Amino acid sequence: MCIILLALNLRASVGSVGVVLNDIRGDLDMSATTAGALTTLPVICFAVVGSLANTIVRAIGLHTTAAASTAVVALGLGARTFAEGSGLFLVASGVALAGCAIGNVILPPLVKVHFPDRIAVVSSIAGAAIVGGATLSAALTVPIAEATGDWRWGLFAWALLAVVTLLPWLRLIRQDVRSTDAATPITVGELVHAPLAWMMAVCFGAQAAQAYAQFGWFPAILEDAGLSDAYAGSMLAIVTGIGIPAALLLPAVIGWSRDRAWLPWSFAVVTAAGWLGVLWWPTVAPWAWAVMLGLGGAAFPWVLTMIAKRSRTHEGTVALSGFVQGLGYLIAALGPFGTGLLHDSTGGWGAPVAMLVALALLIGVLGTYVARPIMVEDQLQAR
Repeated sequence: MCIILLALNLRASVGSVGVVLNDIRGDLDMSATTAGALTTLPVICFAVVGSLANTIVRAIGLHTTAAASTAVVALGLGARTFAEGSGLFLVASGVALAGCAIGNVILPPLVKVHFPDRIAVVSSIAGAAIVGGATLSAALTVPIAEATGDWRWGLFAWALLAVVTLLPWLRLIRQDVRSTDAATPITVGELVHAPLAWMMAVCFGAQAAQAYAQFGWFPAILEDAGLSDAYAGSMLAIVTGIGIPAALLLPAVIGWSRDRAWLPWSFAVVTAAGWLGVLWWPTVAPWAWAVMLGLGGAAFPWVLTMIAKRSRTHEGTVALSGFVQGLGYLIAALGPFGTGLLHDSTGGWGAPVAMLVALALLIGVLGTYVARPIMVEDQLQAR
């Protein structure tokens, strides 16, 4: 339950802001530039701060890190609720996202430590919880804000969730998990020499780029084709909503695949087909393209599962998770930024969608290597 609660918090800070961004900008006199920085901040924090998680875990322990990261999330979310200026709101959001970045990285090792025989099942449930947190925060923030008459209370609800999450983690600090061999720890820098780490990082980045491009541009493509704002928004809700049952079914599918490459290629093909459908027939069956993109999003919990399955120890999992997510989220910025840049340069959606299709197929190519039963520690020892 502690792991699932932690996972619920990891995207709530992101999903809650977008739906009340106009209200925030109006009350705080936030410029378009600051708003743009706010929407880019998650990827930056996840990449930069996430790479530090391995050092933090080695210093204070895995459970203490989980408790500390949750406390930081609660502090940041609470502070931004009462921010009176756009600068303070941006800084407080960065604090909350820093806590989320650490939580992203320690989730796979927590699963490995507590559920070593059920890695696929628990990783998939945690992945579904991450998607669920984003979905719930996007769906409930506005109703809460309307019920209380202030967008600030809509955001404050997610600070309360972080506080509730923190309480059970405090009890686990006494049974913290530390490195079993402090003399030879695996560092993020050492993983530069492991081909598996690079393949997994770029694969993670390719799927994350898809997700952030969908959040930022999928509705816009449908709106340009003539669909209403409300209808386009509902199609995005289908994309995120489908990700939850897809993640929950993933353990059974992983069991059937047995380290074969057809599973990552399935994610790649269905995602590419979804984007092509959006480009060529946006008004014919947009719900079908949304379902395809949502199913392709199961690549996210799959990579999280592989991080735990392709490392022998929790120390190796922490280091691999930090490397994969640190580099992967930097690559993820190509999704929303590249889509916008290509659209502005060409005046159409053909070039941006072609880029996203190429990134989708990259999941299959790199996933073929990641699916092989290779352990990152074995690659490091073979140097």
